[in-house]
Amino acid sequence: MHSLQRLLQREQDHGWGNELEVLVYTYWLAHGLSYRVVSSVFNVPKATVHNIIHRVAQNIWDNLSKAICFPHTVDLPAVGQGFVNISGTPAFHNVVGAIDGSHIRIKPPKHHRLDYLNYKGFYSVTMQAICDSSGRFLDIYVGYPGSVHDTRIMKNSSFYTARRYPPAGYILLGDGGYPCLDTPICLITPFKEPVHGQVQQRFNYYQSRGRSIIERAFGMMKTRWRSTLFRALEVKPTFAPQVIASCAFLHNVCMDNGDTLAPDEDMWDRDDPQPPREALAHNATSGNDTRNRLAALVSGNVQA
Repeated sequence: MHSLQRLLQREQDHGWGNELEVLVYTYWLAHGLSYRVVSSVFNVPKATVHNIIHRVAQNIWDNLSKAICFPHTVDLPAVGQGFVNISGTPAFHNVVGAIDGSHIRIKPPKHHRLDYLNYKGFYSVTMQAICDSSGRFLDIYVGYPGSVHDTRIMKNSSFYTARRYPPAGYILLGDGGYPCLDTPICLITPFKEPVHGQVQQRFNYYQSRGRSIIERAFGMMKTRWRSTLFRALEVKPTFAPQVIASCAFLHNVCMDNGDTLAPDEDMWDRDDPQPPREALAHNATSGNDTRNRLAALVSGNVQA
């Protein structure tokens, strides 16, 4: 809590004080977003609680980069070694992230309800994230309605459009819902099932081991804030992205301070059947050749 309060410290000449406001906000997140409960526990009027919640959420939103950011170039080899360790193959020494999207349940708005109905059959807002081999978030992109495909969300996110990550020579891992790409970013996905031969089968096994950390990261975040994220968010869809981003921000703060936990079984984002892949964009090139080379490396058919 002290670390979090330092991250969110700001000059203040009014209000309840930074420490109390951060306590109020985290208690609100941990107790299912109930203004009534927080008002009773802290003996603060509900209207004041509402103002505090929105003020702290905005403060976290404005300071996301203090806890969620891409690694420095000098740290990339260590990130790659982490993916070697979790995947079990030295062929993945240039992997510096895993990407996926997670659906966060919301109560559907009165207008545009169907926009929020996802392919799994419930209303949601999507959180796209990239994480490292420990499950720490490196980048998040929150707010698209649940009906929007993961690929379209990625194509509109700043890391993709500005080619911010990964740097040249490095790789992201994604599931079969994404296209396999060399440019504008290098994103390597599994071979489409049914695979042809043991080389492809072996690659998919190790790729899945490396990629699954992003599912685990979502599971850890949802376990930590299960009172809020296990059911539909009790906030307006326009405010939901800030609440979800806060959960991701606090997940990283906890990890940075040694507070880790295993995801509960019912909160782990398991692989679900993916909707069909979207076609390659006009400025994108296929990563099939890179994937074939990696598959050969995984199977030991060529020298690294």
